[in-house]
Formats: sequence, structure tokens, C-alpha cells
Amino acid sequence: MKKFVLICFLVVFSTNFYAQESTAKETKAKSETAAKKAKAKADKAATDAKKEADKSKKAADKAADASAKATKDAAKSKSDAAKAKKDSKEASTKADVKKTEAKADAASKAAKKDATATKKTAAKTLKETNEKAPKTADKVTGEYNGKKVYTGPKGGKYYINKNGNKTYIQD
Repeated sequence: MKKFVLICFLVVFSTNFYAQESTAKETKAKSETAAKKAKAKADKAATDAKKEADKSKKAADKAADASAKATKDAAKSKSDAAKAKKDSKEASTKADVKKTEAKADAASKAAKKDATATKKTAAKTLKETNEKAPKTADKVTGEYNGKKVYTGPKGGKYYINKNGNKTYIQD
């Protein structure tokens, strides 16, 4: 009976060992096939990316060529426009020189008259007023020691002294 029990234990333990090894082998085989598939996909993606890069490079080269051609055409038209502008400017300059000289003479005479008139009016305004006007538009309400008395927005009364500053009056 003891032998029978020992044989049963050996059979049970031996089957467990085989099962673990077969599972490990299957897992290893599956992982190898999965790795091969992943590598194949990566290679295909790399070749696709390379094809796309080549296509985009060709398109960029075409765009660069078109841009260079457009730049050359623009430069040529710009130089043509500059030549035409220069020619028209020379023609108009000769005609305008005479007009400008006549206008300059008239303008200088008018400027001299205006300058003398301005000096005269400025001198009159300085002589007429000795005190500065207040910065705010306050009401004039009376007179104090020969100066105009102003009333501010809050009701304060003041006058402008000889230095141009506000001097407040207490009632």
C-alpha cells in the first residue's frame, strides 16, 4: 500500500512539471511570433514613412522652384516700375521747379507778415493780463484786494496771486 501511494504522488508531481514546461514553451513561441509580427509592422511603417517623406520633399522642391521664379518676376517688375517712376519724376520735376519757386516766394512773404502780426498780438495779451487764468473753469464770484475771487466746485474761495498760485480766502 505504501508503494501505491508513492507511485500516485510521483505521477501527480510529474504531470505538474510537464504542464509548466509546455506552457512556458507555448508562451515563448507566441511571444516570438508576436515579436516577428511587430517587427514586420514596424518595417512596413518605416518604408511608408520614407515614401511619404520623399513625396513631401519633391513637393517642397517644386514649391521652392515656383517661389524662386515668382521672386525673380517680382524683382523684374519692381525694377521696371522704378524706372518708369524715375522717368515720370524727372519730367514732373522740371515743370514743378518753376511752380515751387513762385510758391516759395509767396509763402515766405506771407510767413513774414504772419510772424510780425503774431508778435504784436502776443505782446498785447501779456500787457493786458498780469495774472494767470485758473486751470479749472471755476466761477468768478467777486474781488479781494484788487484780484478776482473764484469759487471752486466744493465751495472754496480763492484768488490767483502774483506767482500764479491759488491763495485761499477764509470767511
